[in-house]
Amino acid sequence: MERILLAGATGYLGRFILKELLQRGYQVKTLVRDAGKVKADGYPDLEICEAEITDPGSIKGCCDTIDVVISTVGITKQKDGLSYMDVDFQANTNLLEEARRAGVRKFIYVSALNADKLTHVAICRAKEMFVEKLKNSGVDFCVIRPNGFFSDMAEFITMAQRGRVYLFGRGLFRSNPVHGADLATVCVDAVNLPDQEIEVGGPEILSHEEIGRLAFESLGKPPKISYIPDWLRKCVLRSLQLLTKQTFHGPAEFFLTVMAIDMIAPEYGSRTLKEFFSGLSKQ
Repeated sequence: MERILLAGATGYLGRFILKELLQRGYQVKTLVRDAGKVKADGYPDLEICEAEITDPGSIKGCCDTIDVVISTVGITKQKDGLSYMDVDFQANTNLLEEARRAGVRKFIYVSALNADKLTHVAICRAKEMFVEKLKNSGVDFCVIRPNGFFSDMAEFITMAQRGRVYLFGRGLFRSNPVHGADLATVCVDAVNLPDQEIEVGGPEILSHEEIGRLAFESLGKPPKISYIPDWLRKCVLRSLQLLTKQTFHGPAEFFLTVMAIDMIAPEYGSRTLKEFFSGLSKQ
């Protein structure tokens, strides 16, 4: 069985990938900032490497004896003063260089759906700069491009719990977000697939309005939805870009951009947003 290095094992997606790898019997080494956050009950052979991936010296030798690297490394909520270029680009570049030096067979990188078409957005620009590095590295690769995660959709439940869901335009843009466990299956399948790029969405294509109504339905409440004019979204986006640092406006820039376009990927998995919302509503 091949040896897999999983970078970012303590993140939302990384936890699902770790579980999937271990259940399939792979020999796994995790590369994490805080070893205490790795949950590996029942898997005593799991190797945990605590390192700072933004520091090349810290990860020296991490890919020795490794066959395949899977990286989910990237900023979701900016902290520690690090930028997208520091993490999404440079940290992954550091790991790629170690993989090349060690003769790793394949490097699997999790980017984002449509990141290659949204390079005017800071997070997408950093991710795609690394994708170019990866494609030109000489290492066999696969770029996974997932749609939004179910965990991102939890904001709809939060708004519904507060009594009202706010949508841009008429709420007609569509997406098919994916559950982390379904996405993890695709990521692990990629270890032995020839595909170099895989776009991944969930099994249901829904409009933003349908997602909002689903959130209220899960809570047993009548839907109350307000529609925000698109010009206001553009004004807020431009103001954030001009008046705040990227470490503050970066996540909002991405969110405000993708909420104004269709985000639809090939359908995978079986877990539905209704099931996810139902689980959240009972917590």
